[in-house]
Amino acid sequence: MINAIQTAGIDHPWAHQAQAAEHALDGESVVIATGTASGKSLAYLAPVLSTLLDGSEAPNGRGATALYLAPTKALAADQRRAVRELAAPLGNRVRPAVYDGDTPVEEREWVRQYANYVLTNPDMLHRGILPSHPRWSSFLRALRYVVIDECHTYRGVFGSHVAQVLRRLRRVCARYGANPVFLLASATSAQPAVAATRLTGLPVREVADDASPRGELVFALWEPPLTELHGEQGAPVRRTATAETADLLTDLTVQGVRTVAFVRSRRGAELISVIAQERLAEVDRSLSRRVAAYRGGYLPEERRALERALHSGELLGLAATTALELGVDVSGLDAVLIAGYPGTRASLWQQAGRAGRSGQGALAVLIARDDPLDTFLVHHPEALFDQPVESTVLDPDNPYVLAPHLCAAASELPLTEADLDLFGPAVPELLPQLESAGLLRRRAAGWYWTRRERAADLTDIRGGGGSPVQIVEAGTGRLLGTVDEAASHAAVHDGAVHLHQGRTYLVKHLDLKDSVALVEEASPPYSTTARDSTSISVLETDTEIPWGAGRLCYGSVEVTNQVVSFLRRRLITGEVLGETKLDLPPRTLRTRAVWWTVTEDQLDAARVNPEQLGGALHAAEHASIGMLPLFATCDRWDIGGVSVPLHPDTLLPTVFVYDGHPGGAGFAERAFHTARAWLTATREAIASCECEAGCPSCIQSPKCGNGNDPLHKRGAVRLLTELLREAPDPAPEGPPAP
Repeated sequence: MINAIQTAGIDHPWAHQAQAAEHALDGESVVIATGTASGKSLAYLAPVLSTLLDGSEAPNGRGATALYLAPTKALAADQRRAVRELAAPLGNRVRPAVYDGDTPVEEREWVRQYANYVLTNPDMLHRGILPSHPRWSSFLRALRYVVIDECHTYRGVFGSHVAQVLRRLRRVCARYGANPVFLLASATSAQPAVAATRLTGLPVREVADDASPRGELVFALWEPPLTELHGEQGAPVRRTATAETADLLTDLTVQGVRTVAFVRSRRGAELISVIAQERLAEVDRSLSRRVAAYRGGYLPEERRALERALHSGELLGLAATTALELGVDVSGLDAVLIAGYPGTRASLWQQAGRAGRSGQGALAVLIARDDPLDTFLVHHPEALFDQPVESTVLDPDNPYVLAPHLCAAASELPLTEADLDLFGPAVPELLPQLESAGLLRRRAAGWYWTRRERAADLTDIRGGGGSPVQIVEAGTGRLLGTVDEAASHAAVHDGAVHLHQGRTYLVKHLDLKDSVALVEEASPPYSTTARDSTSISVLETDTEIPWGAGRLCYGSVEVTNQVVSFLRRRLITGEVLGETKLDLPPRTLRTRAVWWTVTEDQLDAARVNPEQLGGALHAAEHASIGMLPLFATCDRWDIGGVSVPLHPDTLLPTVFVYDGHPGGAGFAERAFHTARAWLTATREAIASCECEAGCPSCIQSPKCGNGNDPLHKRGAVRLLTELLREAPDPAPEGPPAP
């Protein structure tokens, strides 16, 4: 084992590196769950490189192979760079190669035939490698290790899909006589072995004691100041997190501080870089060229150029989406700006850990958005610093996830009775449905895929579904990038502002039939925000418990959603300049939800009269959606809500919070099991806000389709107080709160 560690370039391994390598060399799957820059990469590379170099030959003479999976292309490219440097003294005995959607066609055959360390992503494994496994037979037959990097990112619907892709991989490997060991690397997380076992379907050993040295990290919580402006319903308006982050990025760049600003949206990353560039040009024109944006949707050559510039130090400042959160080596960073709480404590610490990677001291700043959760956190730092990170939530048995993977598996190799346990307990119920739908056909030997089209195309494992919408410059026909079909109604509707590489475009027309958004370059003094309307119906109640006279329920629902308009907001202040109606088709979604009801007696006790009821429910709904990411590994944009003074299915005033993905993603279930703590924090967030009648910091929502009307702040506080007075204690059985 020590020789393996030294082979990987570690002369004096830290205890967790040695422990992880030893488990792996003993044939045990292992998850390394330690902090950022703790040497996880070297810990899993030690057994991998040792095995590739030890001279043991596979039956076909190719030698042992290893597969590396990353959630982003950038991380895979970065890891190839690191492996090449590490293996350079070893000649061509280690042959790393990236195999993803950007790999030129002429290189792909070489990768299949000769590479012994293939770096890819779950998407390419799902769509490219597994459906073509006969062409990969020599690689798969010799497969010894599967490395799954940043495995904490595989949560929700995406994580559930990846779990089934990994089961398909294990099945195909077994067909060729291989039984690879899985090596998983994760940011610090709750119960990493449990999450890794659920992801892979295998027993996994845990290594979580971080023995690496750490530099000092100064962590600041930054709340933007109030402006003199007023927004919807006369609410006070804070300066935006985008504007504050751009100012901080400008100041740090001027001082030569190497900084990455993490931003939650593609548009936000572009906007911060544009503002910073303009302000830097006023100081020194050469500085403006040392700040850029980095996000998904760029063309491959654009991404690679930015990665090289950041790695070399040519760029001083970068406004990036989470693509650079995930382990890309940006050693030498001095500071990290986080524009808005990223949704989980795990992601917060992962982003903050990008600074100080060489062991030096560093600065991290969380800039709060005008949002209930962000406001709550800057005023309750103990919720960040005194709490453990969250458990990973995923559900591989979700039928909307499992069904297309059963079809994909059957197209790769006919499904047999012996395979059913591998894919989980929901399989026996699903197979007859797939047969009746004409997707699978049963024969004596098992179940076969019946269609001519590719079964892997039945699902998009990122959870979006549908063909990506291409963003095309109308005058030139130039492809600027893409956006997921699921996000297109809100992101590239007619009249939307689209930012790309520091340039601003207006969407002239969204063609849903051909999946194309035509844009023209423009310079509007505003950004745009889509608004939608939602209705909901109960399909089935799985479980319910009494909350006094009311009920807390969890089950299946059908949600009908339609993007109905968009707001134009002034760039720096966020002031609303106007609203434009849209004519887009509605969408339906069958998913999972948690909901609670109240009775007339409870309303009387809470002193909420009929005129206040709609506003009180609406305010409680908004705030509870904003607070749920503190209790489930979700983003507020992963969930939705509806509040109704008299719902036709419950016949009572009802608040729903639902998963924004087909079949559910586990978020609503976690909300049900942590409801008492979740709604207590919701009440506290509303009650402690200093505003008079409600604002974006407590009860207003940026995506409300009703213009945040009606809302009743005091009514929501009284209603939640009464509801919680009779809440069950302890909480209902289920996964523990993080």
